[in-house]
Amino acid sequence: MTPDALRQSARRLAQLKGRQPDQGSLRELRALIGAPPPDGHARQLLIEHLHLLNDAYHGLFERHLVALASDMRLGLAEVYEVATFYHHFDVLLDGQNPPAVTVRVCDSQSCAMAGAADLLARLPALLGTAVRVVAAPCLGRCEQAPAVMVGQCALPRADSAAVQQAVQRALSDTPQQTLARIDATPTDVDFVGFDAYRAQGGYVLAASVVNGEEAAEDLLHCIEDSGLRGLGGAGFAAARKWRIVREQSAPRRLVVNLDEGEPGTFKDRTYLERDPHRFLEGMLIAAQVVGTEVCTIYLRDEYHAARHMLLREIELLQADPPCALPQIELRRGAGAYVCGEESAMIESIEGKRGEPRLRPPYVAEVGLFGRPTLVHNFETLYGLREILENGPQWFTAFGRQARHGLRSFSVSGRVKQPGVKRAPAGISVQELIDEYCGGMQVGHTLYAYLPGGASGGILPASLSHLALDFDTLQPYGCFIGSAAIVVLSQHDRARDAALNAMRFFAAESCGQCTPCRVGTAKALQLMQAPVWDQATLDDLCTVMADASICGLGQAAPNPVRCVQKYFAHEVG
Repeated sequence: MTPDALRQSARRLAQLKGRQPDQGSLRELRALIGAPPPDGHARQLLIEHLHLLNDAYHGLFERHLVALASDMRLGLAEVYEVATFYHHFDVLLDGQNPPAVTVRVCDSQSCAMAGAADLLARLPALLGTAVRVVAAPCLGRCEQAPAVMVGQCALPRADSAAVQQAVQRALSDTPQQTLARIDATPTDVDFVGFDAYRAQGGYVLAASVVNGEEAAEDLLHCIEDSGLRGLGGAGFAAARKWRIVREQSAPRRLVVNLDEGEPGTFKDRTYLERDPHRFLEGMLIAAQVVGTEVCTIYLRDEYHAARHMLLREIELLQADPPCALPQIELRRGAGAYVCGEESAMIESIEGKRGEPRLRPPYVAEVGLFGRPTLVHNFETLYGLREILENGPQWFTAFGRQARHGLRSFSVSGRVKQPGVKRAPAGISVQELIDEYCGGMQVGHTLYAYLPGGASGGILPASLSHLALDFDTLQPYGCFIGSAAIVVLSQHDRARDAALNAMRFFAAESCGQCTPCRVGTAKALQLMQAPVWDQATLDDLCTVMADASICGLGQAAPNPVRCVQKYFAHEVG
C-alpha cells in the first residue's frame, strides 16, 4: 500500500463505524495507557491494555472497549472477541456493578482431593453478594492445595476462615496496599536477587558468550551431547531447535513459554520465585547463539507476585548489564490453558485470541510477527548454565533404568511432602514417593498416579515401577509431558480424576476445531453416567486424537482410555 493510501486509510479509521467513544471514557482510558500515536496503539498491546482496564475497574465496561477500539484503530468486534476469549477478562454492560473482589478456587485434581468442592460450596454464603466466587482451573500451586486467589493475592492451603480474612483485607486495602500485599506473597524459599546472583558468578558465562569468548558451535555441541530436550512437555531436542532457527533469515525472535497451565504443574513458578536470574542468563545465552535481539517472556496471569518480582529484577539487570542485552519484553497471559501451545501463545502475544495455528509452517520458520522464532519453556533455559559450566558428562551421569539426565517433577496429591523434586531421569513414581516425598500420607496407600498432569493419562499402582522420562510411558498409553505427578490413594477413584481432567479440557478448548470443541463436551456428558458408554467414548476419543488441531484435543482422550484399560471395574 502506498503512503498516500495508508494516510487515507488512517483517516477513514479515525472515525470508526458504529458506536462512538464518549470523551469521559477516552479520558479514563488515556489515563491508563496514554494518548494514542497518529496511527493508533500497536495491535500487539491490545491484551496489555485490556489488563490495565480490567485491573482498574474490576471489569471491562462496553464504553471503555469502544474507546479502546477507537484509540487502537480497531473494529469494536476485534476488541470484543479478544476480551471475551480469555477467562480473566470480565466484559460488563455500562452501568453494571462489577464484583468488589473475585475469589478463584482451584478445582483441578490436587485441589479437588484437598476439599475444593466443599470450599466452593460454602464461600458464597459466607462472603456475601458483593464478592464473586468462581471455580478456576489449575492455579499452579498444587503443592499448596487447596489453592485460592483473592483478587491477585495467592492464598495457599486455604480454608473458609482464611479466605474471609483475605477478602476483608482486599475490600479495605488501597491500591498501594494491595500491590504491597501481592509483592509480599510468601514463597517459602530463599530468594536469590540480582546482587546475590552476580556474587555467585552469575552472568559470567552469558557475558563470555555475548563477547565472543565462547563459540556458539561449542555450546551447541555441549547441549547436543547432554541430550537436553525441551521441558515444557513436547520434549523436542533443544540443540536441534536452536540450529533450525539459526538457519533462518534474520531478524529472529525468542519467546519464553511461562504459561504453566497443565494441571499438576508448578515447577516453573517454584524456580522463578527462587532464582529468576538463572533463567534470565539462560535466555541471554540462547538469544546470542540463535541471533535474536528481542526476547519476549509470556507469563501466566495467575503468577502476579512473580510478575512484579520479575519486572523488578529485569530492571536491575538492565541498570547494570554484565554485557550487551537484547530487548526484553514481559507479556501477561489472561487465563487460557491453550496458550501453553506455542502457536496459540504467539497469537496471544500479537494481541489476538489464543487459537493454535495450522502447521506447517512451524514457528521456527514463521513465528512471532511472521519471523523465525525460538520458543523455549522456562525450565529448559533455567538449567542451561549448569550444563554448560559442568559439561554434558556431568548431566548424563544422572539417571536410572538406563535413562540419563535430571528432571524436575511437580509432585502433589496424597504424599507427605509435595513440591518440586529434582531427581534422576528414569526414576519410578514409587522411588520418587519414598525417597523425595517422605512416603504416602498416613492412612493412604498408592492406588494410581497421573504421570504428566491432566493430559498425561493415569496409571495404576501395579505400574509404579515404570521409568519416568520421555518415551518410556507411551507403550502404556501415557506420556511424561511436563512431569506433573499427581498421586492418588485408595480413597480416590481414577474415573473421578479422568472426569476432572475432561471437565478441564471442555472448559479450556478454544473452540476453533470441531473434534475438540464438541468431543470434549460430549465426552464429559458421557463420563458422568454411572456406567460408561464405552463404544461411543471410543469413537469420540479416536476422532479427538486424530483430527484435533493441537495437543489439547489430541491428548484429551488419554485419561479416558487409561481408565478403560486399567480401571475398568470403576466404569461398569
